[in-house]
Amino acid sequence: MEEQTQRHRPGSPVRSGIPEHGRIPKYYAVKARIAELLDELGEGGPLPTERDLAERYEVSRETVRQALRELLLEGRLRRSGRGTVVAGPKLEQPLSLASYTEGVRRQGRRPGRHLIGLEQFPCPPELAAGIGAQAGEPVWHLERVLLADDERVGLESTYIRVARAPRLDSDFQPDSSFYGYLRDSLGIAFGEADEKLETVLATPREALLVGTPPALPMLLIHRFSRDREGSPLERVRSLYRGDRFSFTTRLRPE
Repeated sequence: MEEQTQRHRPGSPVRSGIPEHGRIPKYYAVKARIAELLDELGEGGPLPTERDLAERYEVSRETVRQALRELLLEGRLRRSGRGTVVAGPKLEQPLSLASYTEGVRRQGRRPGRHLIGLEQFPCPPELAAGIGAQAGEPVWHLERVLLADDERVGLESTYIRVARAPRLDSDFQPDSSFYGYLRDSLGIAFGEADEKLETVLATPREALLVGTPPALPMLLIHRFSRDREGSPLERVRSLYRGDRFSFTTRLRPE
């Protein structure tokens, strides 16, 4: 136990993931050794082939493959062309009313968005209360892929009454901050929001748009925002890659 405690790094699993009975799956032991190799290679470093790793650690390629699958899901590795390279640190997005654009810029990355669609449709009853609309009145649906340094990292759907942003289709630049547009062009100030965060799997369409395998866990945030007067403003459904994002918040006593 003393040896394990000495090797333990803050933030890593207790006892490096070794259960109390002391038996550890072979793939997990290989995963730990590959993780050490990733630290040596550094961000962007190419990973040896499965065959080379199997020979290095004297295990089967299937054992290596299982270890690599977990490292990919954890965001330690990423695909690059036909190979695999060491991934950089995850993007930390604050759970706040700051926009995605502002959050990414604070980390020295270049934010961007790619427009998938902007359309009007009659507001369904289940959406109406969340955005302060009457059932059947026109609402906008804005759907965009989220980018960080041109890497696809998420998918964002925004719903807002056409009456709140009547010229959205002509005055708004789809690759810019929607919150910035509401604030600077329409004078709409955000007040507060309710958010729910959960883990999901992307649909086949979402996985294709974000460029991830359907089996990759995603972080889904539902947000209902209100303006400074307390009136419902927008509903946002944001889907983030679980291997590229973590979320932070600061807690205070009530």
